[in-house]
Amino acid sequence: MNKRVVLLTNFIPPYRLPLYQAIGDRVPEFQVLISTPMEPNRSWQPNWDGLNVTVQKNLTLQRKWRHPHGFSEDLYVHIPYDTLWLLHQKQPDIIISGEMGFRTLQAAIYHKFNPKSRLILWATVSEYSEQGRGKLREILRRWLVPQADAVLVNGQSGARYVRQFGIKDEQIFPAPYTTDITPFLSVPLAKDADQAYRLLYVGQLVERKGIEPFLSALTRWCQAHLDRKIEFWLVGDGPLRNTLEGLSMPNNLSLRFLGNVAYDQLADIYYSCGIFVFPTLADEWGLVTNEAMAAGLPVLGSLYSQSVEELVTEGETGWTFRPDRREMEAAIERVLTTPLNVLEQMRSAGRDRIRNLTPQFVADGILQAINYVSTPVALLGETPRPHWL
Repeated sequence: MNKRVVLLTNFIPPYRLPLYQAIGDRVPEFQVLISTPMEPNRSWQPNWDGLNVTVQKNLTLQRKWRHPHGFSEDLYVHIPYDTLWLLHQKQPDIIISGEMGFRTLQAAIYHKFNPKSRLILWATVSEYSEQGRGKLREILRRWLVPQADAVLVNGQSGARYVRQFGIKDEQIFPAPYTTDITPFLSVPLAKDADQAYRLLYVGQLVERKGIEPFLSALTRWCQAHLDRKIEFWLVGDGPLRNTLEGLSMPNNLSLRFLGNVAYDQLADIYYSCGIFVFPTLADEWGLVTNEAMAAGLPVLGSLYSQSVEELVTEGETGWTFRPDRREMEAAIERVLTTPLNVLEQMRSAGRDRIRNLTPQFVADGILQAINYVSTPVALLGETPRPHWL
């Protein structure tokens, strides 16, 4: 493809790098403009290997966000104020803008004054992640989203969210979160009884991830089933760790806090466990679901995660619930009474489900969106539609 494509985004997390590299393999003139090398609450080192990256002039604001589901979270709002100038310098044919705020507002203004350019909005959102964002954002998005020639979304929840702003189905293209899952595909599927029922969580220990209410539900289950001993391993760190470590647990429930673990050691931890727990209260995706399924772990996951909604089939690759007391307790009961032979089948089914969701596969889908906006609609004929539209 001989189009000049510029991607606007906050920063490049390590899990995004393989996808951006795959896009670069397909689009020789691919450039990335980032607001900051890395956000201060991330432990990753910047790595842009093989990419043409420009760090923008940027103002970062920090604020606390209170979600209707009851949790609060510190957010970083980036204002890359030289976006218009850089776009004028680079003269892209296609702009892919990775949010729905000030960055994309500048991209839309550039698009208005350069009508030969095309604008693709990369809306990494879900219906649940966007609740309680405020009236000003909603007003901005009602103008901003219809300016896009196409929209990339993580999945069905993201598609439902952007449709409210007037985007047509033929303009919506799926771009689910993906990363290199090769290390996890080599994890042996065979597990003994202790491993098979050992629970695992990987992620930040923050309110939004729903660990506290899940632990309360798990505690009640263990108190009602004193004949069962349950282990729950937690990988990651965060402000809730001390609180979680101080909780009183029944004698038949043991928690093991492993802290932050190097990425190349995660596969061994997945092998040691049998069921992945993801009780989030709001997640635009949840890449740990991809990793867990690749490692062969059935996922006990909240439907407020878009990855769970898209990838987990009840009773086949995992178990789903909404993170309220009744549904969590019922889901835990289904999980911990699943026979060993069924868990074995679910491990294989999960790996088969995720195997082809690679950076290359998603890059091909993004290329479809690029081709769509590059071609006059009258010449397109019938655009291939994602299976969920």
